[in-house]
Amino acid sequence: MRFLLRWTKRLILVLILAGIALAAPILYVETSCRGTGQPPAYTALIDPAHHRAETRTLMTYPEWHIVHAYEDYAEVLRTGDPHDYGFWSSITGFWGSLCDLNRTASALGQVDGATKQMVYVIGASFSAELALKAAYEETLGRLATVLRGSQRAPLDDVSAQQAAAYAAFLQQVPWYKWPFADDAQSLSDQNSGTLRDSERAIALGLEYGAKQAYAGVIEQAVAQVGADELTLRMIITGASADSLSAYPGVKFISEGPNGFEVETPRYRTLTNLLAEMASAGVEIVEIAGNDDILFTALSDQPTAPDAIFSAQRQGFGDYRHLILVKVPDLSQRLRQIQGDNLTLEHIHDY
Repeated sequence: MRFLLRWTKRLILVLILAGIALAAPILYVETSCRGTGQPPAYTALIDPAHHRAETRTLMTYPEWHIVHAYEDYAEVLRTGDPHDYGFWSSITGFWGSLCDLNRTASALGQVDGATKQMVYVIGASFSAELALKAAYEETLGRLATVLRGSQRAPLDDVSAQQAAAYAAFLQQVPWYKWPFADDAQSLSDQNSGTLRDSERAIALGLEYGAKQAYAGVIEQAVAQVGADELTLRMIITGASADSLSAYPGVKFISEGPNGFEVETPRYRTLTNLLAEMASAGVEIVEIAGNDDILFTALSDQPTAPDAIFSAQRQGFGDYRHLILVKVPDLSQRLRQIQGDNLTLEHIHDY
């Protein structure tokens, strides 16, 4: 009984310390990352029924930071091992970018409670996941690679391919729809029986199993709340009604004195669409009732003009920049982006 009591106390202490560690960055963002800007007056053109909160263009990035983290991880695994990945820098990058985004958001309006709660939940979950993964890969995982030698095991390549496929999947589809159980089974089926392969099959199999169970819970919760809208409205000029049919997924709504109102897809599809429209001379007047929008771009330089946050990408050797622009300036900025030595990565809608 004394033995059980002693270990119970230790477990409670560990849980308390873990809770404090996860709560600390949230408290930091809430207390030290407040901006002083005031939203300027703006009269929207689109009907209020189709508005989306402007601050969400900033608050969608934290989710994408996680998507990019998996992309970086996959790139590291392509030629290296899991312990080569900077787990801690990825965690601090999430909270560091959120700090700057939270400050900037004050100039666009107040971030609603539901959005903040969502960002903090995914941030805490992401931090806990990477901390646990680091604790394993930096110890037992690293030992397994030492015993393996310099020659990669078959499951090193299989797990790298799975990581790359998962990162690509996240560009457009929620993570909880990924078939983690299939990945675990694939590792088991291709296990050659060597020490490293057996270690990968067991360690990643347990990780995938936990994610599969958690994904089921999240999917049920999303089903009860309802999924987010897959389309949005915008006002454009520089196009004809006939030319709109050349853009997949674009639906003509009406024509007014300020241009055409159209409905378009969101997420990754929207980035490609807006880039294509900009190159064709189409100008964006307003998106979802807003006149500010965030986009991310890549370059070989650690800073970029007007960037509110910049960070190096792991595995790629270049840098990501978060840039906020006025919606009416977006098309011109996209047209000159190569001249600025930038590569468009993603346009963050609302």
